[in-house]
Amino acid sequence: MHRSHITAFVAGLIFGLGLLLAGMANPAKVLAFLDIAGNWDPSLALVMGGAIPVSAIGFYLTRHRTAPLFSASFQVPTNRKLDKRLVLGALGFGVGWGLAGFCPGPALVALGTGSLKAVVFVAAMLCGMVIFEMLEKRKSA
Repeated sequence: MHRSHITAFVAGLIFGLGLLLAGMANPAKVLAFLDIAGNWDPSLALVMGGAIPVSAIGFYLTRHRTAPLFSASFQVPTNRKLDKRLVLGALGFGVGWGLAGFCPGPALVALGTGSLKAVVFVAAMLCGMVIFEMLEKRKSA
């Protein structure tokens, strides 16, 4: 197994454990966080806020590097436009998160717990990805 695969596995394992410990794989906790007009649970704001300094340190440490440790180059998005696709994608993500209490990472973690709701969410997410790819291929043809 290549070093980059081991690194990706360890990073994913730490990320998944963090999601479980923070309660982000529990849709009831996520929905309580989103319910600002009702019985609001602000604890996930601390989790998200805690990610900012960790990310900032990572960006700071890599600012003078030309490539990551286990890859030939950084993969940075080049499109900086606020366009219809971005807005619709963000709206779809937000609506899905608000209705189901899952976003993709925590849904995969919850899938590992055997949650039926996670199975349905991940199946719908995969269907959406397939439909998107089909539409993209049709558009480029």
